[in-house]
Amino acid sequence: MSKLRVAMIAPPWLAIPPNGYGGIENVLAALIPALMDLGVEIDLFTVGDTTIKATRKHWLFQEGQYNFIHKPIYDSLPVAIAHMMFAINYIKAKGNFDIVHCHNGFIGPFAWSLIDSAFPPVLHTLHGPPFTTQDRLDIGLPDNLPMWRELGKNTRISIVGISKAIMAHAPKELRPHILEPVHNGIDVSQFSYSDKKQNYFATLARFHPDKGQHIAIKLCLEGRYRLKMAGLVGDMTRFKQVLLELANPASHYRNIVDFRYFSDRIFPHLSSGQIEYLGDLAGNRKQRFLSHAKALLFPIQWDEPFGMAPLEALACGTPVIAMNRGAMPEIIEHGVNGFLANNEHEMLDYMKRVNEIDPAACRQSAEEKFSARHMAEEYIKRYRQILSSRPKPMPSIKQHTLKSSAQLAR
Repeated sequence: MSKLRVAMIAPPWLAIPPNGYGGIENVLAALIPALMDLGVEIDLFTVGDTTIKATRKHWLFQEGQYNFIHKPIYDSLPVAIAHMMFAINYIKAKGNFDIVHCHNGFIGPFAWSLIDSAFPPVLHTLHGPPFTTQDRLDIGLPDNLPMWRELGKNTRISIVGISKAIMAHAPKELRPHILEPVHNGIDVSQFSYSDKKQNYFATLARFHPDKGQHIAIKLCLEGRYRLKMAGLVGDMTRFKQVLLELANPASHYRNIVDFRYFSDRIFPHLSSGQIEYLGDLAGNRKQRFLSHAKALLFPIQWDEPFGMAPLEALACGTPVIAMNRGAMPEIIEHGVNGFLANNEHEMLDYMKRVNEIDPAACRQSAEEKFSARHMAEEYIKRYRQILSSRPKPMPSIKQHTLKSSAQLAR
Protein backbone atom coordinates (compact mmCIF):
# COMPACT_ATOMS: atom_id res chain seq x y z
CA MET A 1 0.00 0.00 0.00
CA SER A 2 1.43 3.39 -1.03
CA LYS A 3 2.59 5.89 1.57
CA LEU A 4 0.17 8.73 2.25
CA ARG A 5 1.27 12.35 2.19
CA VAL A 6 -1.05 14.53 4.29
CA ALA A 7 -1.20 18.31 4.59
CA MET A 8 -2.21 18.75 8.25
CA ILE A 9 -3.55 22.25 8.92
CA ALA A 10 -3.53 23.14 12.60
CA PRO A 11 -5.04 26.38 13.95
CA PRO A 12 -2.70 29.40 14.23
CA TRP A 13 -3.46 30.10 17.89
CA LEU A 14 -1.10 27.86 19.86
CA ALA A 15 2.12 25.89 19.42
CA ILE A 16 2.04 22.09 19.28
CA PRO A 17 2.30 20.75 21.88
CA PRO A 18 0.84 23.67 23.84
CA ASN A 19 2.30 24.84 27.11
CA GLY A 20 -0.77 24.23 29.23
CA TYR A 21 -4.22 24.80 27.76
CA GLY A 22 -4.85 23.57 24.26
CA GLY A 23 -7.69 21.39 23.01
CA ILE A 24 -7.08 20.83 19.30
CA GLU A 25 -3.34 21.28 19.79
CA ASN A 26 -3.22 18.50 22.37
CA VAL A 27 -5.11 16.21 19.98
CA LEU A 28 -2.62 16.96 17.21
CA ALA A 29 0.30 16.44 19.58
CA ALA A 30 -0.92 12.86 19.95
CA LEU A 31 -2.15 12.30 16.38
CA ILE A 32 0.86 13.46 14.36
CA PRO A 33 3.51 11.15 15.92
CA ALA A 34 1.07 8.23 15.78
CA LEU A 35 0.37 8.81 12.07
CA MET A 36 4.09 9.08 11.32
CA ASP A 37 4.75 5.85 13.23
CA LEU A 38 2.27 4.23 10.84
CA GLY A 39 4.19 5.51 7.81
CA VAL A 40 2.21 8.66 6.94
CA GLU A 41 4.15 11.72 5.76
CA ILE A 42 2.91 14.87 7.49
CA ASP A 43 3.40 18.41 6.22
CA LEU A 44 2.25 20.42 9.23
CA PHE A 45 0.92 23.95 8.79
CA THR A 46 1.27 25.52 12.21
CA VAL A 47 3.10 28.38 13.99
CA GLY A 48 6.85 28.81 14.24
CA ASP A 49 7.21 27.97 17.93
CA THR A 50 5.74 24.50 17.41
CA THR A 51 8.24 21.88 18.59
CA ILE A 52 6.56 18.63 17.57
CA LYS A 53 8.32 16.66 14.84
CA ALA A 54 6.73 16.38 11.41
CA THR A 55 8.01 15.38 7.99
CA ARG A 56 8.01 19.08 7.12
CA LYS A 57 6.69 22.14 8.97
CA HIS A 58 5.41 25.37 7.45
CA TRP A 59 4.26 28.58 9.12
CA LEU A 60 3.32 32.17 8.40
CA PHE A 61 3.30 33.34 12.04
CA GLN A 62 6.40 32.79 14.12
CA GLU A 63 4.46 32.61 17.39
CA GLY A 64 1.02 31.38 18.42
CA GLN A 65 -1.62 34.08 18.00
CA TYR A 66 -3.77 33.17 21.02
CA ASN A 67 -3.67 36.70 22.43
CA PHE A 68 -5.92 37.74 19.51
CA ILE A 69 -8.46 34.91 19.75
CA HIS A 70 -10.83 36.83 22.06
CA LYS A 71 -10.56 40.07 20.07
CA PRO A 72 -13.46 41.35 17.92
CA ILE A 73 -13.84 39.53 14.62
CA TYR A 74 -12.28 42.38 12.64
CA ASP A 75 -9.10 41.90 14.69
CA SER A 76 -9.00 38.10 14.97
CA LEU A 77 -10.37 37.00 11.58
CA PRO A 78 -7.44 38.31 9.48
CA VAL A 79 -5.13 36.04 11.50
CA ALA A 80 -7.16 32.91 10.70
CA ILE A 81 -7.65 33.92 7.06
CA ALA A 82 -3.96 34.65 6.50
CA HIS A 83 -3.02 31.29 8.02
CA MET A 84 -5.47 29.42 5.79
CA MET A 85 -4.46 31.33 2.64
CA PHE A 86 -0.80 30.57 3.32
CA ALA A 87 -1.57 26.86 3.58
CA ILE A 88 -3.81 26.81 0.50
CA ASN A 89 -1.27 28.67 -1.63
CA TYR A 90 1.49 26.27 -0.61
CA ILE A 91 -0.64 23.18 -1.30
CA LYS A 92 -1.65 24.56 -4.71
CA ALA A 93 1.95 25.33 -5.62
CA LYS A 94 3.28 21.91 -4.63
CA GLY A 95 0.34 19.81 -5.79
CA ASN A 96 1.71 16.53 -4.44
CA PHE A 97 -0.49 15.85 -1.43
CA ASP A 98 -2.85 12.91 -1.25
CA ILE A 99 -5.21 14.55 1.20
CA VAL A 100 -5.66 17.73 3.24
CA HIS A 101 -6.69 17.32 6.88
CA CYS A 102 -7.95 20.57 8.40
CA HIS A 103 -8.68 21.45 12.03
CA ASN A 104 -9.68 25.12 11.65
CA GLY A 105 -13.25 25.78 12.73
CA PHE A 106 -15.61 27.72 10.43
CA ILE A 107 -12.88 29.45 8.40
CA GLY A 108 -11.64 26.06 7.22
CA PRO A 109 -14.96 24.83 5.77
CA PHE A 110 -15.50 28.24 4.16
CA ALA A 111 -12.11 28.08 2.45
CA TRP A 112 -12.64 24.51 1.25
CA SER A 113 -16.02 25.40 -0.24
CA LEU A 114 -14.18 27.61 -2.77
CA ILE A 115 -11.53 25.17 -4.00
CA ASP A 116 -11.67 23.57 -7.43
CA SER A 117 -11.60 19.91 -8.37
CA ALA A 118 -7.84 19.97 -9.03
CA PHE A 119 -7.19 20.46 -5.32
CA PRO A 120 -6.51 17.38 -3.17
CA PRO A 121 -9.55 15.99 -1.32
CA VAL A 122 -10.20 17.57 2.06
CA LEU A 123 -11.13 16.02 5.38
CA HIS A 124 -12.33 18.55 7.97
CA THR A 125 -12.43 17.46 11.61
CA LEU A 126 -15.26 19.18 13.44
CA HIS A 127 -13.95 19.80 16.95
CA GLY A 128 -16.66 22.34 17.72
CA PRO A 129 -18.60 24.47 18.27
CA PRO A 130 -21.50 22.06 17.80
CA PHE A 131 -24.35 22.61 15.38
CA THR A 132 -26.75 25.18 16.79
CA THR A 133 -29.62 23.91 18.92
CA GLN A 134 -32.46 25.81 20.56
CA ASP A 135 -30.72 26.04 23.94
CA ARG A 136 -27.81 27.91 22.31
CA LEU A 137 -30.20 30.29 20.60
CA ASP A 138 -31.92 30.88 23.95
CA ILE A 139 -28.71 32.29 25.44
CA GLY A 140 -28.23 34.66 22.53
CA LEU A 141 -25.71 32.81 20.37
CA PRO A 142 -26.03 33.16 16.59
CA ASP A 143 -27.33 30.30 14.45
CA ASN A 144 -24.55 28.50 12.57
CA LEU A 145 -26.87 26.13 10.67
CA PRO A 146 -27.27 28.37 7.57
CA MET A 147 -23.51 28.17 7.05
CA TRP A 148 -23.50 24.38 7.30
CA ARG A 149 -26.49 24.08 4.94
CA GLU A 150 -24.67 26.14 2.32
CA LEU A 151 -21.53 24.05 2.79
CA GLY A 152 -23.62 20.96 2.11
CA LYS A 153 -24.00 22.12 -1.48
CA ASN A 154 -20.26 21.51 -1.98
CA THR A 155 -19.23 18.01 -3.02
CA ARG A 156 -15.47 18.25 -2.45
CA ILE A 157 -15.26 18.13 1.33
CA SER A 158 -15.70 15.33 3.84
CA ILE A 159 -16.41 15.95 7.52
CA VAL A 160 -15.65 13.80 10.53
CA GLY A 161 -16.79 14.66 14.03
CA ILE A 162 -14.91 13.93 17.24
CA SER A 163 -17.98 12.16 18.66
CA LYS A 164 -21.41 10.89 17.73
CA ALA A 165 -22.82 13.57 20.01
CA ILE A 166 -21.40 16.49 18.05
CA MET A 167 -22.80 15.17 14.77
CA ALA A 168 -26.27 14.35 16.10
CA HIS A 169 -27.75 17.72 15.10
CA ALA A 170 -26.09 18.10 11.69
CA PRO A 171 -28.51 19.51 9.08
CA LYS A 172 -29.71 17.09 6.42
CA GLU A 173 -27.93 19.05 3.68
CA LEU A 174 -24.58 18.18 5.24
CA ARG A 175 -25.17 14.51 5.98
CA PRO A 176 -23.96 13.16 2.61
CA HIS A 177 -20.51 14.54 3.47
CA ILE A 178 -20.26 13.09 6.98
CA LEU A 179 -18.05 10.10 7.79
CA GLU A 180 -18.06 8.00 10.95
CA PRO A 181 -16.71 9.93 13.96
CA VAL A 182 -13.17 9.52 15.22
CA HIS A 183 -12.73 9.95 18.96
CA ASN A 184 -9.86 12.09 20.17
CA GLY A 185 -6.94 10.21 21.64
CA ILE A 186 -3.91 10.76 23.84
CA ASP A 187 -0.47 9.19 24.25
CA VAL A 188 -1.36 7.28 27.39
CA SER A 189 2.31 6.47 28.06
CA GLN A 190 2.95 10.14 28.78
CA PHE A 191 0.56 10.15 31.76
CA SER A 192 1.69 8.87 35.14
CA TYR A 193 -0.68 6.37 36.75
CA SER A 194 -1.42 6.33 40.47
CA ASP A 195 -3.87 4.33 42.55
CA LYS A 196 -3.03 6.35 45.67
CA LYS A 197 -5.48 9.21 45.88
CA GLN A 198 -5.46 12.28 48.08
CA ASN A 199 -8.42 13.91 49.77
CA TYR A 200 -9.59 16.34 47.09
CA PHE A 201 -11.73 16.50 43.97
CA ALA A 202 -10.51 18.30 40.84
CA THR A 203 -11.79 20.31 37.90
CA LEU A 204 -9.69 20.97 34.80
CA ALA A 205 -11.19 23.24 32.15
CA ARG A 206 -11.20 26.84 31.03
CA PHE A 207 -13.56 28.82 33.21
CA HIS A 208 -16.91 29.33 31.50
CA PRO A 209 -20.57 28.84 32.46
CA ASP A 210 -20.72 25.87 30.06
CA LYS A 211 -18.06 24.06 32.10
CA GLY A 212 -20.06 24.38 35.32
CA GLN A 213 -17.25 24.88 37.84
CA HIS A 214 -19.73 26.74 40.08
CA ILE A 215 -21.65 23.48 40.46
CA ALA A 216 -18.48 21.65 41.51
CA ILE A 217 -17.99 24.35 44.16
CA LYS A 218 -21.58 24.07 45.34
CA LEU A 219 -21.41 20.28 45.70
CA CYS A 220 -18.04 20.29 47.45
CA LEU A 221 -19.25 22.91 49.93
CA GLU A 222 -22.39 20.86 50.54
CA GLY A 223 -20.47 17.59 50.95
CA ARG A 224 -17.59 19.24 52.85
CA TYR A 225 -15.02 18.12 50.29
CA ARG A 226 -11.85 19.88 49.22
CA LEU A 227 -11.83 21.11 45.62
CA LYS A 228 -8.80 22.06 43.54
CA MET A 229 -9.50 23.80 40.22
CA ALA A 230 -7.17 24.39 37.28
CA GLY A 231 -7.67 26.10 33.94
CA LEU A 232 -7.45 29.31 31.97
CA VAL A 233 -9.34 32.47 32.85
CA GLY A 234 -9.62 34.11 29.45
CA ASP A 235 -6.04 33.78 28.24
CA MET A 236 -4.51 34.11 31.71
CA THR A 237 -2.59 31.19 33.15
CA ARG A 238 -1.44 32.48 36.57
CA PHE A 239 -3.63 33.28 39.58
CA LYS A 240 -1.56 36.39 40.37
CA GLN A 241 -2.34 37.76 36.93
CA VAL A 242 -6.05 37.05 37.42
CA LEU A 243 -5.98 38.81 40.80
CA LEU A 244 -4.46 41.93 39.26
CA GLU A 245 -7.21 42.06 36.64
CA LEU A 246 -9.90 41.44 39.27
CA ALA A 247 -8.60 44.47 41.19
CA ASN A 248 -8.75 46.65 38.08
CA PRO A 249 -12.29 48.00 37.46
CA ALA A 250 -11.24 49.13 33.98
CA SER A 251 -9.78 45.76 32.96
CA HIS A 252 -10.53 44.86 29.35
CA TYR A 253 -11.09 41.29 30.55
CA ARG A 254 -14.46 42.38 31.94
CA ASN A 255 -15.76 42.18 28.38
CA ILE A 256 -15.06 38.43 28.31
CA VAL A 257 -17.67 35.96 29.57
CA ASP A 258 -15.00 33.67 31.02
CA PHE A 259 -13.55 36.42 33.22
CA ARG A 260 -16.95 37.64 34.45
CA TYR A 261 -17.90 34.07 35.31
CA PHE A 262 -14.74 33.59 37.36
CA SER A 263 -15.20 36.97 39.04
CA ASP A 264 -18.86 36.45 39.97
CA ARG A 265 -19.27 32.70 40.49
CA ILE A 266 -15.82 31.34 41.43
CA PHE A 267 -13.66 33.96 43.13
CA PRO A 268 -16.02 34.68 46.08
CA HIS A 269 -15.59 31.07 47.29
CA LEU A 270 -11.80 30.96 47.25
CA SER A 271 -11.35 32.66 50.63
CA SER A 272 -12.75 29.63 52.48
CA GLY A 273 -9.56 27.57 52.11
CA GLN A 274 -11.73 24.62 51.08
CA ILE A 275 -11.89 25.73 47.44
CA GLU A 276 -8.58 26.40 45.69
CA TYR A 277 -7.62 27.76 42.27
CA LEU A 278 -4.18 26.71 41.01
CA GLY A 279 -4.00 28.59 37.72
CA ASP A 280 -3.45 26.76 34.44
CA LEU A 281 -1.31 23.63 34.78
CA ALA A 282 0.96 21.81 32.36
CA GLY A 283 3.45 18.96 32.31
CA ASN A 284 4.30 17.22 35.57
CA ARG A 285 2.26 19.65 37.66
CA LYS A 286 -0.90 18.77 35.74
CA GLN A 287 -0.17 15.05 35.94
CA ARG A 288 0.36 15.13 39.71
CA PHE A 289 -2.80 17.20 40.08
CA LEU A 290 -4.88 14.68 38.11
CA SER A 291 -3.31 11.44 39.31
CA HIS A 292 -3.74 12.26 43.02
CA ALA A 293 -7.36 13.50 42.81
CA LYS A 294 -10.21 11.36 44.15
CA ALA A 295 -12.03 12.10 40.89
CA LEU A 296 -12.27 14.66 38.14
CA LEU A 297 -15.58 16.51 38.33
CA PHE A 298 -17.00 17.45 34.93
CA PRO A 299 -20.35 19.18 35.68
CA ILE A 300 -20.88 20.50 32.15
CA GLN A 301 -23.92 22.64 31.40
CA TRP A 302 -23.96 22.08 27.67
CA ASP A 303 -23.58 19.20 25.23
CA GLU A 304 -19.79 18.95 25.35
CA PRO A 305 -18.52 17.73 21.93
CA PHE A 306 -15.83 15.61 23.59
CA GLY A 307 -13.44 16.73 26.36
CA MET A 308 -9.73 16.05 26.66
CA ALA A 309 -9.54 16.49 30.44
CA PRO A 310 -11.58 13.32 31.09
CA LEU A 311 -9.18 11.29 28.92
CA GLU A 312 -6.17 12.67 30.75
CA ALA A 313 -7.74 11.89 34.11
CA LEU A 314 -8.56 8.32 33.08
CA ALA A 315 -4.99 7.82 31.83
CA CYS A 316 -3.80 8.85 35.31
CA GLY A 317 -6.12 6.27 36.91
CA THR A 318 -8.56 8.92 38.12
CA PRO A 319 -12.34 8.37 37.79
CA VAL A 320 -14.51 10.96 36.08
CA ILE A 321 -17.86 12.06 37.48
CA ALA A 322 -19.65 13.92 34.71
CA MET A 323 -23.05 15.21 33.80
CA ASN A 324 -24.73 12.82 31.39
CA ARG A 325 -24.58 15.17 28.41
CA GLY A 326 -22.87 15.50 25.06
CA ALA A 327 -20.11 12.98 24.43
CA MET A 328 -19.72 11.92 28.06
CA PRO A 329 -21.58 8.60 27.54
CA GLU A 330 -19.05 7.83 24.77
CA ILE A 331 -16.16 8.29 27.24
CA ILE A 332 -17.53 7.25 30.63
CA GLU A 333 -18.71 3.68 31.22
CA HIS A 334 -21.02 4.18 34.17
CA GLY A 335 -19.77 2.35 37.24
CA VAL A 336 -16.55 1.20 35.53
CA ASN A 337 -14.35 4.25 34.92
CA GLY A 338 -16.61 6.85 36.49
CA PHE A 339 -20.22 7.91 36.85
CA LEU A 340 -22.78 9.74 34.70
CA ALA A 341 -25.10 12.02 36.65
CA ASN A 342 -28.42 13.36 35.40
CA ASN A 343 -28.60 16.15 37.98
CA GLU A 344 -26.68 17.74 40.85
CA HIS A 345 -28.21 15.44 43.46
CA GLU A 346 -26.95 12.36 41.59
CA MET A 347 -23.52 13.90 41.11
CA LEU A 348 -23.14 14.47 44.85
CA ASP A 349 -24.25 10.89 45.51
CA TYR A 350 -21.64 9.55 43.07
CA MET A 351 -18.95 11.68 44.73
CA LYS A 352 -19.68 9.73 47.90
CA ARG A 353 -19.29 6.44 45.99
CA VAL A 354 -16.12 7.25 44.07
CA ASN A 355 -14.10 4.61 45.93
CA GLU A 356 -16.14 1.97 44.09
CA ILE A 357 -14.19 2.77 40.91
CA ASP A 358 -10.94 0.87 40.32
CA PRO A 359 -8.13 3.21 39.14
CA ALA A 360 -6.72 0.36 37.03
CA ALA A 361 -10.02 0.16 35.10
CA CYS A 362 -9.76 3.88 34.38
CA ARG A 363 -6.29 3.49 32.93
CA GLN A 364 -7.34 0.44 30.92
CA SER A 365 -10.28 2.30 29.33
CA ALA A 366 -7.91 5.05 28.16
CA GLU A 367 -5.45 2.52 26.72
CA GLU A 368 -8.06 0.47 24.88
CA LYS A 369 -10.43 3.15 23.56
CA PHE A 370 -8.60 6.45 23.44
CA SER A 371 -4.96 5.78 22.57
CA ALA A 372 -3.17 7.93 20.01
CA ARG A 373 -2.48 4.88 17.84
CA HIS A 374 -6.17 3.92 17.74
CA MET A 375 -7.07 7.48 16.71
CA ALA A 376 -4.41 7.45 13.98
CA GLU A 377 -5.56 4.10 12.61
CA GLU A 378 -9.13 5.38 12.40
CA TYR A 379 -8.05 8.53 10.55
CA ILE A 380 -6.06 6.46 8.05
CA LYS A 381 -9.24 4.48 7.39
CA ARG A 382 -11.07 7.74 6.68
CA TYR A 383 -8.27 8.94 4.38
CA ARG A 384 -8.43 5.69 2.39
CA GLN A 385 -12.22 5.85 2.28
CA ILE A 386 -12.11 9.35 0.79
CA LEU A 387 -9.41 8.47 -1.73
CA SER A 388 -11.14 5.28 -2.86
CA SER A 389 -14.39 7.12 -3.54
CA ARG A 390 -12.82 10.07 -5.34
CA PRO A 391 -13.52 10.08 -9.10
CA LYS A 392 -10.42 9.63 -11.24
CA PRO A 393 -9.50 12.88 -13.03
CA MET A 394 -10.48 13.12 -16.67
CA PRO A 395 -7.55 13.34 -19.12
CA SER A 396 -6.85 16.88 -20.28
CA ILE A 397 -7.71 17.95 -23.85
CA LYS A 398 -4.00 17.93 -24.71
CA GLN A 399 -3.54 14.37 -23.42
CA HIS A 400 -6.66 13.21 -25.26
CA THR A 401 -5.43 14.74 -28.51
CA LEU A 402 -2.01 13.10 -28.20
CA LYS A 403 -3.59 9.73 -27.52
CA SER A 404 -5.90 10.01 -30.53
CA SER A 405 -2.99 11.00 -32.79
CA ALA A 406 -1.00 7.99 -31.65
CA GLN A 407 -3.91 5.69 -32.39
CA LEU A 408 -4.29 7.19 -35.90
CA ALA A 409 -0.58 6.71 -36.56
CA ARG A 410 -0.93 3.00 -35.84
